[in-house]
Formats: sequence, C-alpha cells, structure tokens
Amino acid sequence: MLDVTPTPLQRLLRERRPGYTLAAPFYLSPEVFEADMEIIFGRHWIYVGVEPDVPEAGDVMVVEIGKTSVAIVRDDDNAIRAFHNVCRHRGARLVHDEKSTVGNLVCRYHSWTYDLTGNLIHAEHMGPDFKKSCHGLKPVHIRSLAGLLFICLADQPPADFDEMAAKLGPYIEPHNVRDTKVAFQKDIIEPGNWKLTMENNRECYHCGANHPELTVPLFAYGFGFAPEEMDEHDRANAERYGCLLKTRHGEWEAEGLPSKEIDELDTMITGFRTERLPLDGEGESHTLDTKAACKRLLGNLTSAKLGGLSVWTQPNSWHHFLGDHIVTFSVLPLDTERSLLRTKWLVHKDAVEGVDYDLANLTGVWEATNDQDSELVGICQQGVASPAYEPGPYSPHTEMLVEKFCNWYVGRMAAHLGR
Repeated sequence: MLDVTPTPLQRLLRERRPGYTLAAPFYLSPEVFEADMEIIFGRHWIYVGVEPDVPEAGDVMVVEIGKTSVAIVRDDDNAIRAFHNVCRHRGARLVHDEKSTVGNLVCRYHSWTYDLTGNLIHAEHMGPDFKKSCHGLKPVHIRSLAGLLFICLADQPPADFDEMAAKLGPYIEPHNVRDTKVAFQKDIIEPGNWKLTMENNRECYHCGANHPELTVPLFAYGFGFAPEEMDEHDRANAERYGCLLKTRHGEWEAEGLPSKEIDELDTMITGFRTERLPLDGEGESHTLDTKAACKRLLGNLTSAKLGGLSVWTQPNSWHHFLGDHIVTFSVLPLDTERSLLRTKWLVHKDAVEGVDYDLANLTGVWEATNDQDSELVGICQQGVASPAYEPGPYSPHTEMLVEKFCNWYVGRMAAHLGR
C-alpha cells in the first residue's frame, strides 16, 4: 500500500492558521530552511540587482544564493547573461570578486577560457576528440524588468514573468533604471530567518515606535490604520491623507505616471504589488528634510514632487522609486538564522557626488532604518526560539501584506510538496 503519511513540513503547511504568524519550525528548522532554498529560492524568480550593476561590456557581478554562485555579465553585444559560476573542467569557481571587469572568463586553475556568451574558447591538452562546444558554461535564466534583474535557477522558470513585467513596467519605466548608476551599496547581515526579514518589511505597524527617520518623509496612514481607535484629530488627518492620495493619483496619472495600487502578492506565482504614495513635508524624497537628495532628476522627469513609488516582489525584494533617486533591497538567506540584506542607492548616471548629491544625505534615512530593522528581526528570532512562542494574530488593519507574504509562501511550498 502506498504510504501517504505527511512529512513534518507538510503537516506544518496544513496546520498553518490563516491570519496568524507562522509556527516556530518555519524560522528554526534546518529541514525547513533546506526546503526554502530548494523550492522558493531554487524555483522562483529572485531579484538580484540592476542593469547598472554591469554597465559596460565585460562587467561581471557575482550573486550567491545558498550553495549556488551565479555570474551575471554584460557581453560584447550589450546583452546581459547569467551563468553558473563553475568551470566545466573540474568545477573551480571562475569569478571570485562580487564585481569585476573581464575580457573573457578565465579559470585560474587550468586556464580554461570562456567568452562572454559562455562558449568555451580555449582548453589546452584535451586531445583531438575533445569538443569545446559541449563544455560551455551552464546558463541561468535571467530577465530584466525595466532594469531590475531577476534570475531563476530552475530548468523551467515560472511562466508569469511577462505578466508581471507588463503590469509593473509602466510604473517603473519613467524612472529609467537603465540610465542610472549605483551610487552606494551596503550589505548587512540580519540575525534572523529570511522570512522574518520579509515579514518585517511588509508592514509599518512598527514604524512609529522604531523609525524616527523614516516617518519624517512617509505618511503613517499610507500603511494602514484602525479608524475605530482614532481620536477626532487623527481621524481628520487620515481623511486628509485619503483625499491627498486620491488627488495625487489623478494628477500623476494625468502626467503619464501610473500610480494606483496593483496587488498580486498572493494571487500569482511571481507575486508583486505596487503603488505610488504621497510624501510628507516638501514631499520630494526619502530624506530628513523630505527634499530631493540629488539635483539631477531621473529619466525625463521634470519635478521631484512625484511621491514615492513602492514596488514589492515575492519572495525577496522591495524598492522605492523617487524623482531623484531609487533605493532597491534584496534579501538572500545565509542559513536558518541569518540573512543578507543588500541595499543599493541609484542616481542619474551623470550625477556627480559632492556636486549633485551628498552621499550621507542620500543614504541616511534608509541606513538608519535598516539598522533599526535588523535589530527588530534579531529580537523576533530570539523570541520564536523560546518554548513560550506560539503563533500570534496579525492586525487586519496594518499587517495585511504580511499575511499575503505568508499566504504566498505557504501556497508555493504546498504546490511543490503537496498538502
């Protein structure tokens, strides 16, 4: 008789209570972590960087996803390609630095040499029967969404990338990612499971008490509230914000800037969400005075007062597109209890540091916020490890996107493992 006894992970997925946090093993179990790496990070589209990470022919960027190393390269025809960062001879790592520039990809072990399209072009002493054409680099699926780079390690990636790109592309294109440069990148290791990092990002319930810098440019009302708990003053401000949002959306869309919410976070395999939100104060950028951080605006934009376009993609990214700069975030799991948060600040490619922008002002709000969030993720990791931990309820007013992240995660795991 066929054994249909569910595995421990299948039982966890079946028992997940909607509207509540995940059970402790989802954050603590090495077996769950391995399944996450195989199913979520091994079979879905993962955000890894931007086209300006490899701006010129021969530029290479290396991304590590678990045990897999991927080299992303711009070839001589200006196409961006991705390959497993493994020599086809004896498996040595080909590219060792995160960023480099090469003529060809040369393995330092035995000098096997590959061109920028992945073809093996030089391999000495292999005999007359050796066929170089059979030993090219193994390709990795890579797609660009208006300049944002996504890779998929699976043989057959999810087929809905084009649908996501068709919906998100018009929102992102006015900011012209391809015509920017990476002004600064900062990597921090958060002391928590990658899902805790993502859950923390998907809500601003915690913002008022923990992010004094971030809540200067951002309206708290843009991330949910409980109207029945507000006093007259707060209710009036929330109503004012609602009117402002409706007015700004109409104005921005009339200017050719798509702004209204699209939410497919838990309804598609490649889940995503976007919306352009007003900013407080001067309303130009994510800075402490809410004014533009860079004098050189992006693309063909003529005003910095365009709010902040927020973009979220499952399973590992969020992004903020302003009139003057862009901030992108990616989360890559390191082990059960550590995650790499990689943040990039992009400005117009011709902007000059010290002339058009001050780096400390450009990065200040999100550097502070990232450090604060890292600490919060750490105390959550400590908490879920306690025997006293049990799943708690999400706020229906402010943690809707956390619930959608968990819905997406549980759904994708169950789709591959069966319930």
